[in-house]
Amino acid sequence: MAFWIASAIGLAVAYLLGSTPTGYLAGKLLKGIDVREHGSKSTGATNVLRTLGKLPASAVLLVDVLKGVAAIVFARWFYPWLYALPAVTPSQALDLQTFVPWAVCLAGLAVLLGHGRSIWLNFTGGKSAATGLGVLLAMSWPVGLGAATVFAVVLAISRIVSLGSMLAALTAIALVCGLEQPLPYRLLVIAGGIYVIVRHRANIQRLLDGTEPRLGQSSPGSKAERQV
Repeated sequence: MAFWIASAIGLAVAYLLGSTPTGYLAGKLLKGIDVREHGSKSTGATNVLRTLGKLPASAVLLVDVLKGVAAIVFARWFYPWLYALPAVTPSQALDLQTFVPWAVCLAGLAVLLGHGRSIWLNFTGGKSAATGLGVLLAMSWPVGLGAATVFAVVLAISRIVSLGSMLAALTAIALVCGLEQPLPYRLLVIAGGIYVIVRHRANIQRLLDGTEPRLGQSSPGSKAERQV
């Protein structure tokens, strides 16, 4: 029982890493505003770019990526360490080599959930694309690099961040299924990719309507604010 309680605490740490509201804090510290009341209402780097500028957006993007990296690095250290503690060692039926990939998978989901549904922001947040990239890079760098490359190419061509994020998520799913990866990692990338795309459902509607703003343009929410 002690082992499973400690394992749950590890997942809570991953969630709390993700829930650190980087974009919200940047808005409060730099301009005394809540970025959720501006632009697309998201706390992600794209809305921070529209609201605060390039330098704060770059900092938010970097920290959000590092949150994903940190959650995976923590899980890979914490669960083998926990397994080795005599006071909480599980039954011999639970093999360490089998357990750790599943624990890493759950930690990855927890950090994504924390970013998108932060406990500090009444369970609101960003769309988890940057944090998801951090998870990918730490978990399987070829998959992360492939997703990042697709994002960069799509962004350079279309100048639409949401389109790049969703295509990067689909690329990650394709790569993790095509490359030699443990089953838990494949399930994590599939679930995480779907989660990122679902978080972009409003962007999908704007893309279909032809109203999704390009990088450097104001979001529909920003225009509405100026008309008030």
